[in-house]
Amino acid sequence: MQHEPTPRPDTTEPVTLPAPRPDTTEPVTLPTRRAAGCPFDPPAGLAELRDASPLVRMTYPDGHVGWLATGHSTVRSVLGDPRFSSRYELMHYPFPGGPEGPLPPAPVGDMTGMDAPGHTRFRRLLAGKFTVRRMRQLTERVREITAEHLDALERRGPGADLVEAFARPIPALVICELLGVPYADRDRFQDHAHTLMSQDVEPEERYAAMVGLQEYMAGLVAAKRAVPSDDLLGDLAQESDLTEEELVGLGGFLLAAGLDTTANMIAHGTFALLVNPGQTEALRADPALAPQAVEELMRYLTIAHTTVKTALEDVELDGRTIRAGETVTLSLEAANRDPERFPGPDVLDLHRKATGHLGFGHGIHQCLGQQLARVELTVALPALLDRFPTLRLAVPAEEVPLRTDMNIYGVHRLPVAWDED
Repeated sequence: MQHEPTPRPDTTEPVTLPAPRPDTTEPVTLPTRRAAGCPFDPPAGLAELRDASPLVRMTYPDGHVGWLATGHSTVRSVLGDPRFSSRYELMHYPFPGGPEGPLPPAPVGDMTGMDAPGHTRFRRLLAGKFTVRRMRQLTERVREITAEHLDALERRGPGADLVEAFARPIPALVICELLGVPYADRDRFQDHAHTLMSQDVEPEERYAAMVGLQEYMAGLVAAKRAVPSDDLLGDLAQESDLTEEELVGLGGFLLAAGLDTTANMIAHGTFALLVNPGQTEALRADPALAPQAVEELMRYLTIAHTTVKTALEDVELDGRTIRAGETVTLSLEAANRDPERFPGPDVLDLHRKATGHLGFGHGIHQCLGQQLARVELTVALPALLDRFPTLRLAVPAEEVPLRTDMNIYGVHRLPVAWDED
């Protein structure tokens, strides 16, 4: 569906543009290589570009010359500006090895690839179901699920892959219960979600994963249309004006989004804490620090590291003109390490008040499930550290396999060990 761009609000105040900053003489390409031995830091080239200028010309793999934004203020401005579109078919893909030619429009229900008013309709429909109060009501259930998996780890004895044994199943169980999806089907839809998050899969493979997830969700939606259920999908099936196609697409989108991101934050967050023992001990000593620690980990790690927008009209930003049709790549990870916003940004400091970080995005596309993610992380991380005081990596840090090929950064596996009592 095509949407008209949101008109700019009228203003009577004069607009003063900042003086142009120095720019590179040649367009850059997106830095993607992370320094060896630095699994938590963004690619080094991003900091160098940000220090020179928060907005530079960038050449995309398909030859398009657009922009790369790395400064916190610049990235935040674009995320909150309705003159920039999120529609996939308007953007150019920033990573090498991606799809060739124009991108297809977002599948029905994929809110990340939509603009207003279509996005607004879905957002309003779902916002009341992901409120802070409602998500906090899930806290006790999250504690129960977490305790069950810690008990299972303890029974197995020291040594496990924390991704498979702890980080993945907790958010999977929570989102399945919230949506009303049978957890027994998790292998089927987790594989599809993993494929959709990969940067280097063939278009045919990505399409097959999307179709597979939609077919699975279509069967589930049909069942909920026939027999009402007390869960989010059941509510939507019975109470909303969504078409069958919209409900299927939206259900698949919520399921995939709820599986991967929080699982990676639990695993990658644990990894970061284990190689920063002083921070680990601070959290063990003061569990009340957990909410603040979660915000700092979201800033420091920024696992949803990059997003893309396209200008719907000419926009003046940082003293430069972004022309209509030009794509802007937003490096959220570089923005969250901007020293102008966060002093000493390359240090993990759980006592930092990391308010204003962009780990959940900003603007109308800010993560719908952020409050649920906060509950899961605030419960799971302290509970893990408390249950296993001697928890440690079972392999050298440099041998932990990283998800450098994924849209959501993290670890593929996290081998850990602990001492038996």
